[in-house]
Amino acid sequence: MEPLVTLLLSSIVQTMTLFTEARQIIGLAAAVLAAVLAAQVGWHGTDRIIAWRGRADQE
Repeated sequence: MEPLVTLLLSSIVQTMTLFTEARQIIGLAAAVLAAVLAAQVGWHGTDRIIAWRGRADQE
């Protein structure tokens, strides 16, 4: 019975450690994705503003 309890407890500890590490990796991936999306929106927004100002200058 004792080896079974030891196996169960070690499994729980390993799972908790994995979740802790995964949370950090998921946070890092989310930060990278947010940075990429912000850059894309910024680039697209800048293009729109330049195009809008270019049309205003032509009229």
